[in-house]
Amino acid sequence: MTFTLDILAEQLGAALEGDGSTVITGLAPIESAGPGDITFLANKKYQKHIETTNATAIIVSPETVVTREDLSRLRLQDPYYGFVQVLRLFHPVVRYDAPGIHTQSFVDPSAELGEDVTIAAHAFVGPGARIGRGSVIAEGTVLRNDVVIGEDCLIYPNVTILDRCTVGDRVIIHAGTTIGSDGFGFAPVGDIYEKISQTGNVVIEDDVEIGANSCIDRGTIGPTIIRRGAKLDNLIQIAHNVEVGEHTVVAAQSGISGSTTLGHHVIVAGQAGLVGHIAIGDRVTIGAQSGVSKDLQGEGKMFRGSPAREIHEELRLEAAIRHLPELIRTVQKQEARIAGLEEIVRQQEEALRQHQES
Repeated sequence: MTFTLDILAEQLGAALEGDGSTVITGLAPIESAGPGDITFLANKKYQKHIETTNATAIIVSPETVVTREDLSRLRLQDPYYGFVQVLRLFHPVVRYDAPGIHTQSFVDPSAELGEDVTIAAHAFVGPGARIGRGSVIAEGTVLRNDVVIGEDCLIYPNVTILDRCTVGDRVIIHAGTTIGSDGFGFAPVGDIYEKISQTGNVVIEDDVEIGANSCIDRGTIGPTIIRRGAKLDNLIQIAHNVEVGEHTVVAAQSGISGSTTLGHHVIVAGQAGLVGHIAIGDRVTIGAQSGVSKDLQGEGKMFRGSPAREIHEELRLEAAIRHLPELIRTVQKQEARIAGLEEIVRQQEEALRQHQES
């Protein structure tokens, strides 16, 4: 698949600087792009590569200085989003060749399927399930009793969605993920733990994407909710009765404990851990490997560390910790000096005592 630069400029709504008839054959990062490729610059630390890149064209902001005449430019306010748009043009999403129900799948007679639904081989659709128009249920996926899938969803292979869970429109769930497993609920009775029945469900709203091998537990009573537009990475644990706000992003290997609430547009970086029954405010950012043990509020604030602290406090603490070895050496020298002074005083006191006795 190829595009000319004038077509790409029209698709992106970008200002073109260069020959519009130039043919673009691929995309690549700025440091490894070759002839025929288009690249982009969104991070200033890669600015140095403008002079050395072998790309034919580059997507840049209106302010970026490009002096090379041999490097065509597409200028728009958000170069990264522009590159994403070009990527979609070169690599459109391919789902399945044609809708239909594979002969080696099982669909319960009571299930309701919309138009143009695809059920691939070895998928299981249980009693009372409903699947909206244009959705794809890939190989080996299990939809148990009364599961609801909206329109234009893509459920990848070996996903398990358990009883009474609901999925909105245009949702993507990647391979191996489990939706609606029991929450981790046990009551201590003497020396044993009694299981607490998990009677709720999971509600996933429209335009959510969930990565591979993630787990979202059903609520103990009531739902676990993933709000509209949220994006969850691979290997994420969402516990019972958690609510993830609209357009919130959670990176890989993070875990959110039960009954915790995340506001809208929250960012949770990789391997962060959140305890239960806390609230995270709108547009809060939580740094990688942070341990969050209390509410974090303040729109636009960033928190990091374990326990998580506001970023400026955490940076001051890190700076202080870096000076600890030097401080310890100073203290040890002062201790030795004090010990020497104490010995001199002791000797003087002993000499004075002997003098008085004589």
